[in-house]
Amino acid sequence: MKLKSLFIVAVVTFLGTSCKESFLDINTNPNVLPTASPSFVLTNALNTTATNLIGNSATGNQPNEVGYYWAGQWSQGNGYIINTTIFAYNFTNGDFTYWDAYYDNLQDYQFVINNADANNQKYLKGPAKVMKAMLFQQLVDMYGNVPYTEALKGGEVLAPKFDDQKVIYESLITLLDEAIADLKANPFASAFTGSDIVFRGNVTKWAQFANSLKMKILIRQSKVAGRETYIKTEINKIVAEGSGFITGEEVGVGGASFFLATAGKLNGVYDRWGYDANGAKRALNNFPRPTKFLIDGLKAAGDTLRMKRIAYANGGENGSVPGTSVQKEVSANYSGTPFGVSSGYLPANTTSLGPSLIVKGEYNRPAILMTASEVQFLLAEAKQRFSDVTLPLTAKAYFEAGITQSFRVLGANVAGAEAFKGSKIENYDWDASTNKLTAIAIQKWIALTNFSGLEAWTEYRRTNLPVLPQSIQVADAKRPVRFYYPNTESGSNGANVTAQGTIDAFSTKLFWDVD
Repeated sequence: MKLKSLFIVAVVTFLGTSCKESFLDINTNPNVLPTASPSFVLTNALNTTATNLIGNSATGNQPNEVGYYWAGQWSQGNGYIINTTIFAYNFTNGDFTYWDAYYDNLQDYQFVINNADANNQKYLKGPAKVMKAMLFQQLVDMYGNVPYTEALKGGEVLAPKFDDQKVIYESLITLLDEAIADLKANPFASAFTGSDIVFRGNVTKWAQFANSLKMKILIRQSKVAGRETYIKTEINKIVAEGSGFITGEEVGVGGASFFLATAGKLNGVYDRWGYDANGAKRALNNFPRPTKFLIDGLKAAGDTLRMKRIAYANGGENGSVPGTSVQKEVSANYSGTPFGVSSGYLPANTTSLGPSLIVKGEYNRPAILMTASEVQFLLAEAKQRFSDVTLPLTAKAYFEAGITQSFRVLGANVAGAEAFKGSKIENYDWDASTNKLTAIAIQKWIALTNFSGLEAWTEYRRTNLPVLPQSIQVADAKRPVRFYYPNTESGSNGANVTAQGTIDAFSTKLFWDVD
């Protein structure tokens, strides 16, 4: 684990004991270390979470970006040398090292949890616990066993043990229950709602987000033998709690009240793959390309309304008329890029990331952590697998709502979703779909495109759906099923890393990956 917190304390101690009294004199007690308000820490922590997951112009490829590739949704444009780390799976424990940034971020949320009461900011504990649960679930989904019970203790535990991933998952349900109790007991003080750059102090929405995360954690385990009774019991408890789930809107960080048209303060997606603060197109706008598999599948199903929101037509966005394509937006002008191809697919003749993600000038959209569409598909799978749970609607109703919410968040006319009812199109029309769970998985895969790459890859590992073509760079059938533990953790906590046994990123599956 990194020792950032200890380093900061040491530096502050040095400044406080070795500098003259006039230096940085702000009339505070020189014998007491300064501390930050939990409200300030929470705001920064939420923004950091979005950056760690999504990225910006200053970061490398973050978990969402890698997820889009390995879920078969994005490929690489041929204006660059092929990235063999991603597309030939030539990676080591020095690549995809998201571990340290995640634990640093978790330290911030733990600081809020530990200090909220003493600062009369109890209303911050619930949101901090929700975010702590979300990050630990993502760490498990990337690495398997990770430090949990002994983590986030600073200098008390410098070499934390690794906890079993199954036990962590169950602990996260308990943590989210605690978060909901805190949220119900502690409404936000009106003067501090601005510190919450997700729901602006709306504790009901935070509770709904917590329940949505609980549903994700439970459904992730739905194929694991012996978990049915536990999962059904917990789902029924969610229903009985009464707050409900995220519906009709997304869980997003920042937005118009937070992001600015200033370098370093843009929405991270816009900043990385779109434009800079002056409206100049980023070079990386030519890098990610929607895959041929994705585009051809949408065309074959007649799902062109969503296709035109997922991607711009060949040649990209028309900068003079933001949100529209250079070429006419007809199906013939949308050409996906085969996964891992290294030549023949240049920006001028392939589709690029579309207006659901990037529109010139729209630098202040929220950074999305979870969509309402994803939640509806979780509910659909829960009801389809466990028909006797107390969820009030049918699996069909949740499935159809998931498609509708996908159209909505993409910015497509939701009437297009209605057109698939009774269409007889496999995996679109519920009644006509041969395998309902397959239909749910494929529609969720489409709905996660451009919004939740890590989730899309995780769901692909769990369901093996859709059936994706292999990277052109890979001669065999192997695909990554996890990341390696990073070399930084091996260096600072080697004994506990070694205790996890030999890790093969292509065969050491996570506990919920049973197929």
